[in-house]
Amino acid sequence: MNKLPKITLSFWIMKIAATTLGETAGDMFSMTLNIGYVVSSVLLFAGFLVSVVLQIRSKSYIPPLYWLVIVATSTSGTTISDMMDRTWELGYPAGSAILLSLLGAIFLYWRSTGESLNVDEIRSSRVEFLYWTTILVSNTLGTALGDFLADSSGLGFAGGALLIAGLLATVIAAYYTTSLSRVFLFWAAFVLTRPFGAQFGDVLTKSQEKGGLDLGTMGSSAVLGGILVVMVIYTMVQQRRATDDLVG
Repeated sequence: MNKLPKITLSFWIMKIAATTLGETAGDMFSMTLNIGYVVSSVLLFAGFLVSVVLQIRSKSYIPPLYWLVIVATSTSGTTISDMMDRTWELGYPAGSAILLSLLGAIFLYWRSTGESLNVDEIRSSRVEFLYWTTILVSNTLGTALGDFLADSSGLGFAGGALLIAGLLATVIAAYYTTSLSRVFLFWAAFVLTRPFGAQFGDVLTKSQEKGGLDLGTMGSSAVLGGILVVMVIYTMVQQRRATDDLVG
């Protein structure tokens, strides 16, 4: 049985909310609470491991668990990226290049196994493990790429968000107007929503002097968490109705 959600508009809304929450919550742990990048990365990655093991061991799609893992990949990805770029002083360009190369290598390995990259065809624990590894790396890359666009490219937080939004719009247009592979377009959109979330999270939390709205990491995380919880409850209600219709 497929344990992943159907790809609908609500999925993409929840994905953006979850990845933006990952950015604000990751910054809350490492900076607002002053835990630091290394300790935050260890704690949040441990949380990811626990949640992903539960997800892989589950027998069906459980919305709260699935989206908990997505948030865990985003929060741990945020602090891991910041640790690479700031604590290890690799810098945003180098950090982004390393993570992009790693993501490409994972896709190549996945393809070499003979398994489909279509998320509607994930049926085994091995492929699901590759799926979650891809998401963790792509969410880590999203933070590095978002920081690169905001700080190193000269675009700023708002400019970087607009650029990523433009790329997402291009992917959406390609979906409706071209015959490009739907699997390729899905993963392109999936990867791009993470730097968009990183940019949007920075717009929410950073000071007005830096081009942000100065809402803070805690306030922004609370709002985004509330939105995600409401959407998860909505998904569960829809899932229950679909099950009742089948039984009826």
